[in-house]
Amino acid sequence: MSVPQTTIAVVYDYDQTLSPTYMQDEVLFPAYGIDPAHFWKKSQQLVKEDGWESELAYLKTLLDSLPMDPPTNEDLVRLGANLKFYPGLPEMFTELNSLLNDAHHAIGIRIEHYILSSGMKALIDGSALKPFVKEIFGCEFATDSHGRITFPKRVISHTQKTQYLFRINKGLLDLSQDVNDHMPSDLRPVPFTNMIYVGDGPTDVPCFTVMKQFGGQSIAVYNPNDPTRNSFRKCYQLSAHANRIKHIAPSDYRSGSHLRLILDEMIHEIADRILRNRREEIEESRVAAPGHA
Repeated sequence: MSVPQTTIAVVYDYDQTLSPTYMQDEVLFPAYGIDPAHFWKKSQQLVKEDGWESELAYLKTLLDSLPMDPPTNEDLVRLGANLKFYPGLPEMFTELNSLLNDAHHAIGIRIEHYILSSGMKALIDGSALKPFVKEIFGCEFATDSHGRITFPKRVISHTQKTQYLFRINKGLLDLSQDVNDHMPSDLRPVPFTNMIYVGDGPTDVPCFTVMKQFGGQSIAVYNPNDPTRNSFRKCYQLSAHANRIKHIAPSDYRSGSHLRLILDEMIHEIADRILRNRREEIEESRVAAPGHA
């Protein structure tokens, strides 16, 4: 027996996608007197000189840079309340619901939002975005007996992010569930054709690739206020030369912006396709009543 597959999932990277800054630079480093330039230099040295994975390198550098009594996860959540975002957020999350009409609602079509980040989950959990998203996936810390962070509990690299796309696809949001378990395509609650991924650059390439391979849609966003134009250049390369994505847009989530026009149209198309397919299924399953002799 198949499942309805009436959910539209929009999945967002965080740093440089929903926010113009890195979350650590914005709220964590100022709170603990960490110099960003020195921090990222040390992190990159671990990557380039000692062969560390970049996400593990920054988490180790962070633990090494914190005071002897490091923060608790609750402390990190409180810091996350100060995170700032691109224009139009978080208002966009509720505004997108208005794209669905009565016919869409009648068959159960709904929009869900997910954040998938190599940054720190606790910081995003404390942000103003938390109430609007179905799930946040990010790096997490284990704690000692006093509740203070001690060691990375979960690390999400840019390649491992694809695993979480399949979790959304299969509805396996409980991380104790094995995402590698086989599941027939008609039992997956969010087919990739119902998914949109929004990212900002090369670290999102694995997710862009998965979306393209399985029929999903992607948008690469750039900071229009970046004076170096590097933000735009990354997106342009992905579109014009790497053939990873079709759409690029400035990171402006306000109604009527270029990005919102693309997002709105994608959601409209997906919702109308789901509605059309559902009506066809109902029509094909209908059995005519026997005629009178």
